[in-house]
Parts: sequence; structure tokens; C-alpha cells
Amino acid sequence: MILSYTIRNIRKDEVHILIEWARDEGWNPGLHDGFCHYPVDPAGWFCAEQNGEIIGTGVATNYDETFSFGGFYIVKEPYRHHGVGWDIFSAMQTHAGERNFGGDGVYEMQDKYAAHAGFHYAYRNIRWKGVLDGKEQPDLVSAHDIPFDTLLAYDTAHFPVERKVFLERWINQPECSALVWVNRDEKISGYGVIRKCYEGYKIGPLFADNPDIAHTIFKGLVATVPGEIIFLDTPEPNSAAVRMAQESSMVAVFGTARMYTKAAPLLPLHEIFGVTTFELG
Repeated sequence: MILSYTIRNIRKDEVHILIEWARDEGWNPGLHDGFCHYPVDPAGWFCAEQNGEIIGTGVATNYDETFSFGGFYIVKEPYRHHGVGWDIFSAMQTHAGERNFGGDGVYEMQDKYAAHAGFHYAYRNIRWKGVLDGKEQPDLVSAHDIPFDTLLAYDTAHFPVERKVFLERWINQPECSALVWVNRDEKISGYGVIRKCYEGYKIGPLFADNPDIAHTIFKGLVATVPGEIIFLDTPEPNSAAVRMAQESSMVAVFGTARMYTKAAPLLPLHEIFGVTTFELG
């Protein structure tokens, strides 16, 4: 089959297509992820189009001049193995330029990503699933009661670069709760967000200074959606995060390989108990 297609940017009114395709792939994105993702870097959203039909997608989000993150890399089944994916990925790489380009790929495909795209394996992320009993935590406050710049500073300490545009939307999206632990010095010691997904709710990010605070935030977030299915994506090197999921009777259902084209950013993985999203880092 000879394909004739063009690579172009995705328009705002087409963002829902990527979210729906991610759902079809079993990735269970948040219902409002597009609302949060697209404004960060609209120029990084790409698709392959044939005769007016989108047949493949991919996103490279440039956060600043040093760091980019890829996601939503999908080609429709009939059009795979014909170079469509590579052309989309080439557009993503060109957009990312000389930045350190990160991504969460299918774990079994990491060797291919390394050989063909120059990615280096950093560590594994594990997705956990369970129906849990949470409990309201009186020590937690809403993120909306915290000065945004203070929350942004804490978030930036746990992410490769500042992500103001994203965070503003992430904590204000519909059908979500964002809770913060403030210590006696009125400094943030942890925060987490839970959002509605196609199946259940997903927690991310979950950043905390220590496992006890992380567990308190975790229980507080779960309490906001009693009886619902909960998902949590943990970096495998954070053994305390893995243990928290296991002790909460969650089951591992999926894994990704976190990869970068340059050296892995120096992040406090022992304080990262929940990944924000596999599509944006």
C-alpha cells in the first residue's frame, strides 16, 4: 500500500481526537487532559493527514529552551509500518530541536526507541489500579488556598523545568481535586491532584517530602471520590511509592520506560510518588 499524506499541526478543535485515540489504546487519559495540554505548546501537536482523514498523531511539548516531552504518539492500525509514524516523529524531533527530549514509551519497545531515535533508558514507571477507601485529612488544604507562585515553586523542584501554563490549568480543570500539605513554617511539603479519567480517577502528580506526607495526601485525594477506581503511576526507583501502592492493595496493570535523548534530569525521585501524566512528564 502506497500512502500519500501530509504532516501538519493539529488545530485546537481536533485535540479531542488524540484523547479519544489514547483511550482506545488503553492509556485511560483524563477527560480534560486536552484542555490542560494543548495551550502549553500548540506548535508541537502534529498529525498525518490523508484525504482529509487524520491517520496518525504525535506531540512534542517544548516547555522552555532546554526541555521537551513527547506523547500521544499513535498511528491508526491500517496505516502502521508504512513510515507514517517515523514522519510524525521526525516532525516532533525537529520541533524539539536540541532540547533534552523525554518520553514514556512502551516498555517492550525501548530498544527500538534507542536504536532509531537516540533515546536512553532512565527507569521504569508502573501504573497501579485499585478501588480504595480514603479518609478526609484535616491537615490538607486546597491548592486554591495557596499562593500560586508558592505551589509553582514546589512543582518546579520536582520537574525538569517550570511549567506555569500547564499547572494553572491542571489544578483548575473540571472534575478534579488538588490538595496541599503545608508544614508549621507555612511551607509546602507536598501536593497532589486527582482527576476524572475515562475509567475511574487518576492521581498525578503526587509530590511529597517524605512517605508519610505522601500517604496522607494519597488518602485525602482518594476520599474525594469514594468507591471509585483509582490509578497511580509511580517511578519504580521510588520504593516507598511502590510500597504505598502495594500496601493499598493496588495491582500493577501497565508499565512504561522513561527515556531521554540526553542525560536524565536530576530530580528527587524519592519525593515523586506519582507521575503527572505519561503524555507530558
